[in-house]
Amino acid sequence: MDRKTKSILLIAFGIVIAFPIFSMTYYTMVRTSTPAFCGSCHEISPAVMAWKSSTHVNNGQGFVADCMDCHLPAPHDTFDFFYAKAAHGLKDVVAHFTGGAETYDRQVMKEHVWSTMKNDQCMKCHRNLLHMPAKRGAMLAHRKVLYANNGEEYRCTDCHRELVHNVRQFYDYKQFNAPYRANGLRTLGK
Repeated sequence: MDRKTKSILLIAFGIVIAFPIFSMTYYTMVRTSTPAFCGSCHEISPAVMAWKSSTHVNNGQGFVADCMDCHLPAPHDTFDFFYAKAAHGLKDVVAHFTGGAETYDRQVMKEHVWSTMKNDQCMKCHRNLLHMPAKRGAMLAHRKVLYANNGEEYRCTDCHRELVHNVRQFYDYKQFNAPYRANGLRTLGK
């Protein structure tokens, strides 16, 4: 066999092997990145149900921030994203099948996430922090997060820790017409 034929056969073999492997990996990543998949484990199910009643699902903008948006690095940081996804997934599977699930304490897990969540996770979606709040105090607090002095660190979760994974009897719904509520006027749907 000459060199050109060997090269063509190697390329063809690479395509025949690489394409199915890439497709299966991509399919697996997409399927395991949904809230439905996360909620399929009984340990995580209450967190997913609480998430469904939060403003991360029910908001006037119609945007839904799912598990991956908050708990994993941005997908464009490919290596960090795949590493974090694999590490979280492996940890959860091991805990589920080795009995660690029985000792799963939601409050301990929430505290751990609040203490380790980086502001970058929030700012993937909340980019225009200084113009978002309707109140000056909130704008000043956001400024402290963005422009911390003397090595101080302020986290989004310092103020917004009760935002998402809380059991509610009703859905939190953030509407566009929040300034009307602030002025004591009735809003649509209230």
